[in-house]
Amino acid sequence: MAFDVEGARRVVGRVLDDELEVWRDGAGRADDVLDENTGRLVPPAGDEVLVWAGLGAVMPLGRPALTPPFAGATVAQPPTTDYQAVLPIEAPPLRRDDVVRVAGSVRPGGPRDAALVGRRFRVADETVGTFTVVRIVRVQVID
Repeated sequence: MAFDVEGARRVVGRVLDDELEVWRDGAGRADDVLDENTGRLVPPAGDEVLVWAGLGAVMPLGRPALTPPFAGATVAQPPTTDYQAVLPIEAPPLRRDDVVRVAGSVRPGGPRDAALVGRRFRVADETVGTFTVVRIVRVQVID
C-alpha cells in the first residue's frame, strides 16, 4: 500500500490553523546592548528579520506515552513553558533561538488557545522531528 502524501497534507492542513511568523536575529546576541537598569541584554531596534510566515500550529509539548506511569515510578515531565511548533515541510528549517510568533488564527470558531495569540516563543530544539509533511520543533515561551 503506497503512502498518500496529498491525503496526509489535507489531514495535517486542518491542524495547521495558527498564523505563524518566524523571526531570526542574524547577529544573535553579539550586537545586543546591556540595559543597566534591568540587567537584561536588549537587541537593537529592527534587529530581527522575518524568515517565514504561514500556517502552522503551536500546542503544548506532547507526552511520550498515552498511559500514566505506575505508582511510585519517576517520570520526567516537560516544563510548563515548553510547547511544540508544527510547521509545514515547505517552511525553512529553523535554528535555535529563532523566534516563533503566533500572529493569529484561521480556525473556525476561534483559535485553539486564545492566550497564545500574540505570544512569542524561542526555538529551543530544532530537531524534534521532520516527517513527510510537517516539521516539529520544541519552543519555549518568551512573552
